[in-house]
Amino acid sequence: MTDYLLLSLAIILLIGGFIGSVIPGLPGPPFAYLSLVVLHLTRFADFTPRFLLITGLVAAAATAIDWFVPMWGAKKFGGSKYGVIGAAIGLLVGLFFAPPGIIVGPFLGAFLLELLHKNSAQHALRAGVGSLIGFMFGTGIKLAIAAIFAYHFIKGVF
Repeated sequence: MTDYLLLSLAIILLIGGFIGSVIPGLPGPPFAYLSLVVLHLTRFADFTPRFLLITGLVAAAATAIDWFVPMWGAKKFGGSKYGVIGAAIGLLVGLFFAPPGIIVGPFLGAFLLELLHKNSAQHALRAGVGSLIGFMFGTGIKLAIAAIFAYHFIKGVF
């Protein structure tokens, strides 16, 4: 009975991992990782400590990197420190207007601060697009990690 309750919790965490990979503010990869840990506590799967350590480090790294990718995108596309700061502020403000705010926020933040810093609209737009591309890249990485964890989850159950 306990195994089935833990399995149900693990499935919920895995689903939360996918949802959190798309919606910033929810820790997608850590949820997906916790699904593996909870599954390990059942009779359904027996992961090695090495596997759990490596997947935990991957989940932690993905979460840490995710906060910096929109700022990196703004910088990579020619944004100044103002665009990078704007992307970070936009991401935080966008969390309150999720889900569209988490996509539009970094873009608008980078664009507006670059524009306020007296850069041309074209330059500001490039920084905003860079932050958007960075956000999409980070989302893709998190979804890929959640999918890999889901593969190991399903493999562990069956």
